Amino acid sequence: MYRSRPHLWREGLLLTGSLLHGGAATAQRVEYPPARRSDVVDDYHGTLVPDPYRWLEDPDSPETRAWIEAENRLTTAYLAHIPDRPAIERRLTQLWDYPKFGAPFHKGGGYFFFKNEGLQNQAVLYAQGSLTAEPRVLLDPNFLSEDGTVALSTLAVSEDGTLLAYGTSTSGSDWEEFRVRDVADGRDRPDHLRWIKFSGASWTHDGGGFFYSRYPQPTGTDALRAVNRFQKLYYHRLGTEQAADVLVYEQPDQPDWGVNGTVTDDGRYLILTVWLGTDRRNRLYWLDLEDSRRPRVQAKVVRMLDDFDASYSAVGNDGPVFYVLTDRDAPRKKVVAVDTRRPDRAHWREVIPQGEDVIDAVQIIHDRFVVNSLHDAHSRLRLCSMDGRLERELALPTLGAVSTITGERRDAEHQ
Repeated sequence: MYRSRPHLWREGLLLTGSLLHGGAATAQRVEYPPARRSDVVDDYHGTLVPDPYRWLEDPDSPETRAWIEAENRLTTAYLAHIPDRPAIERRLTQLWDYPKFGAPFHKGGGYFFFKNEGLQNQAVLYAQGSLTAEPRVLLDPNFLSEDGTVALSTLAVSEDGTLLAYGTSTSGSDWEEFRVRDVADGRDRPDHLRWIKFSGASWTHDGGGFFYSRYPQPTGTDALRAVNRFQKLYYHRLGTEQAADVLVYEQPDQPDWGVNGTVTDDGRYLILTVWLGTDRRNRLYWLDLEDSRRPRVQAKVVRMLDDFDASYSAVGNDGPVFYVLTDRDAPRKKVVAVDTRRPDRAHWREVIPQGEDVIDAVQIIHDRFVVNSLHDAHSRLRLCSMDGRLERELALPTLGAVSTITGERRDAEHQ
């Protein structure tokens, strides 16, 4: 059995070879780059806590850059002497080189799917007019930048299938920029939105625009590292400048709250999910997009579930009755029907009760609940009627994890 020897680490020695090459361990001297210890000490209510390497928190300082470059030279030189690396690279390349497909989805009669030919850095988005039509490339993120540092991060197709709102991020940043592309010719429109983070896009059913969330534009010389607070929900009207976007919701007294908006399948309501960091608990609000007494997207936001006491996720709706997946009094989750006219818990109706398995996700497809649950570390799929009755369990080809299910309430196809 291989055992490390701590005193050799302190002397700059690294033991290698006993496991990789099947022989006796060999010692290779590694000279690690020096890391200066500063005299930074924090006083936390009388407790002194030293932080000698805080200078490394500035990744762009000359000292930090020199240290990083020295570390990279050390690593590269060490890895270059491993004789098995070329063989491992060839084998991994061979194993990864096969076509990979994402789950298809459709809008307005058109179909969309992602495909990776094998070794592409990013999967390509294809579109086709029908199930038998020839697929064509709609968006290839591998060509968004010459150096490959721009990635496709978000997309949403309009209800009629003619427009694609998509987001891109650069160099792994959480910041996104949104653009709009015509599905027919693959050309981008002038719409260009910035300072977006932790947001999707959700179209109104008239195709006039979409909802999204953004932060105020950072100020100062280091805008990309500024603290992000006061996220707001906006509506972008197609063909207008971002400065003209309509403010839908903000919470000025809660700067750390975030908000996302999703249009229901019937196009009638906007569901607002209000969250705080990584807390599983959230709030659920809504507004009526067809309120004739006010201009579109300026109706009053109704705070339906506002106690921040559990996780709530809107699954769908029948008019003013919303179906909500929640862990309120159900750690393995359940689905309840909440009437927006009487949202208090005394009037909740349990539709799919908590079971032995944890419910990962629920969707309404073809007027049925599709329930994805976790059973003994693998996925199980059930079809339930709209009143919650189990219709059947879908047989899966093998044990595994179901990561994506696509479909909508009014879908009638079976693939």
